[in-house]
Amino acid sequence: MVEASDWMSHLDDSPLDNSNPFQTPLWDFAIPEPNFQYGMLNKLGDSNPRIINPYVMKWATVQKQTIVQQLEAGVRFFDLRIACKPSDDTHTLYFAYGLYTTVTVEETFKDVAQWLTQHPKEVIILACSSFNGLDNDDHQNFIAQLNHQLFPGKLCPNTVTPTLQLCLDEKYQVILSYDHDAALNNPSLWPKIDQWWANKTSACQVMKYLDNRLQSSGRDSKFFVAGLNLTEDAEYVVGHPFSSLREITLQAHPALMGWVKRQHCGQGNTCINIIAADFVGKNDFVKLVYQLNWKKWVG
Repeated sequence: MVEASDWMSHLDDSPLDNSNPFQTPLWDFAIPEPNFQYGMLNKLGDSNPRIINPYVMKWATVQKQTIVQQLEAGVRFFDLRIACKPSDDTHTLYFAYGLYTTVTVEETFKDVAQWLTQHPKEVIILACSSFNGLDNDDHQNFIAQLNHQLFPGKLCPNTVTPTLQLCLDEKYQVILSYDHDAALNNPSLWPKIDQWWANKTSACQVMKYLDNRLQSSGRDSKFFVAGLNLTEDAEYVVGHPFSSLREITLQAHPALMGWVKRQHCGQGNTCINIIAADFVGKNDFVKLVYQLNWKKWVG
């Protein structure tokens, strides 16, 4: 039985279709992502904290597991919003999804680096974005820290095609997307990864949006995220005061997981790559996604 914590290293090297998964670019893999989305409540919460904040934890909190726990569960892509708190003279970096995390970016990435050392054949993708409150010096210091302290030798350069075999041979374990001009012309950092969000409140609408995108324009040749998240807006929240994002997402779970089971990975325009969903610790989503790789290569 394949352990979720090491699923990449257990892909069969004798596949059914005569292609080798270890020689396949990672953008042709099926990769699960936990999704952090806070929607319009963030902006409303800034201006009307007494009115909106009681709703924030109810409607905005979609993940409670730590990153390391999610890595152990098989997650290999993380959408990370980085921020510096206003008037913080220490310029400490936190994750910010409408609310600041109590754990720092440095602490979390040190835990991730330790996990990678313990799982030398696994590769992860970190997509850093937002960067609220960071100035140019903050960016340069953070990029230097990523390269030389947190993930020395582990960052896969954007000048190569990242097959699993190449990453294993060169000991690359992190593909790091840095969505800011400070990363331009830096070979160790990848550009922004395309993300498809339906911004709808029903599973049917979300699945229709993704199917239409795949059938019409299709994917490009590199990484992209298909988001299965249901997105609340202020009108929906006000109209459903006794509900929560968790409740509506879990109600939609059977339909959304059915969509995952119908997908396939590979090089075709309609093939998926990274699939994002909320509340990944509450269901079998992660396993369903990474097992799509077995459907292609092992059967």
